[in-house]
Amino acid sequence: MRTIRRPRPARPAASWFVALVATVVLATAAAGCTGSPPGTSRESPGASSTGAAAPGGEAQALQRDYEAVVRHTLISVVQLNVSGGGLGSGIIYDRQGHIVTNAHVLGRATTVQVLLATGGAPLTAHLVAAYTPSDLAVVRLDRAPRLAPAAFADSSKLRVGQIVLAMGNPLGLSGSVTSGIISAVGRTVPESARDGVPGTTITSMIQTSAPINPGNSGGALVDLAGKVVGIPTLAATDPQGEGGGAAAGIGFAIPSNTVTRIAGQIIRHGRVVNSGRAALGVTGATVTDPQGTPVGVGVVSVRTGSGAANAGILRGDVITAVNAVKTPTSAALSEVIAQHRPGQLVTVSIRRQEKDATVKVKLGLL
Repeated sequence: MRTIRRPRPARPAASWFVALVATVVLATAAAGCTGSPPGTSRESPGASSTGAAAPGGEAQALQRDYEAVVRHTLISVVQLNVSGGGLGSGIIYDRQGHIVTNAHVLGRATTVQVLLATGGAPLTAHLVAAYTPSDLAVVRLDRAPRLAPAAFADSSKLRVGQIVLAMGNPLGLSGSVTSGIISAVGRTVPESARDGVPGTTITSMIQTSAPINPGNSGGALVDLAGKVVGIPTLAATDPQGEGGGAAAGIGFAIPSNTVTRIAGQIIRHGRVVNSGRAALGVTGATVTDPQGTPVGVGVVSVRTGSGAANAGILRGDVITAVNAVKTPTSAALSEVIAQHRPGQLVTVSIRRQEKDATVKVKLGLL
């Protein structure tokens, strides 16, 4: 089973980091640089009088698209300096000073220092709210200067093979850009607990080959129209690799539709009122047999009025499967439930006092 890790909020870069990030493209707007806005069409500059494209014409046009996207979008990506030396990224959400990022970037911090891409002294921002089940948080600047909010795309329209750029502050290198493609969509990915944020399972994740390094978390995954399609959040680790290092070319981003839905609710209500995520209504812990093999999830508590409570699930029961899919661990149970919608009816297999039984549970809202 693959292991997924959150990139740790990076520490300020030391000189020896440079060798590790030699392939990172540092995005700076060159003085006097010109180019069409992302997505505009143009005649190939290398077209000859016969209509044939000169060598490099299309490549030069694509290069200008890359440059235009970086100039257009990087000003909406900020660096977040968290107390204790942690570092991550964020995206300017609106002109009122709201910034969206990963919850694990903040950890338990409620105040953060923000460095804008346009420069200037650090600005102070305070936490509005975090929603750890989706690993998202919103902070707001105490003083909002003139800001350039990002534009968000409809992530339901993403296509495998689509070119994307990851923008953020990997290893403390502010305003860095890496490129790749969308490798897959709709991934369900478990996260481990880190930096004071509980572990969770995130659904509908975007898999990308764009490198995601510590400090990229909370930044922007952008298409060639200059719109944010996701927030880089996780990097896969290779369990066969030396020291369990990052698996090259496998990273995950929270899709923009999830970001705007959760952030919008936090800004309007100060909290998430409709997550769209299903919940069984129990807290539990992995149970093992005498040989130490996980065999199910022991119910520690049942939320009053939840689907589990209404179905008669009790404290001390051991959940062994949902819809015939085995759930030997808490993470496995979370992953199965995350693939369902609130209101759906599922069959839960339980073991109570050495006897097996099944109950029907109507899933609630997380």
